[in-house]
Amino acid sequence: MSDDDEDAEPAVELGSHTPVEGAPLARVSSRLTWPKEKSEVERMEGESVVRTPDGPRELSTILESVDETYFQRKREFEGHVRDVIGTGPIPTADE
Repeated sequence: MSDDDEDAEPAVELGSHTPVEGAPLARVSSRLTWPKEKSEVERMEGESVVRTPDGPRELSTILESVDETYFQRKREFEGHVRDVIGTGPIPTADE
């Protein structure tokens, strides 16, 4: 890189920070190893707050609506959770 690059404007302008409550589902599920029983997921990550289109929710309350008791893969777990929470825009903390 040349010295001229130090004074260059950023290639992408960053917007203002908009807080969002809760963690992305992918972050929570990445902390686990698979396969995993539902009860183990709840024991290990049940208190984690997950972002949903309806606002932040504890994973343990989401899992109450999941009928599956064993998740072979991360993708399977995330699919069952998304069936409960839905998909769509996540509200910011100010909304």
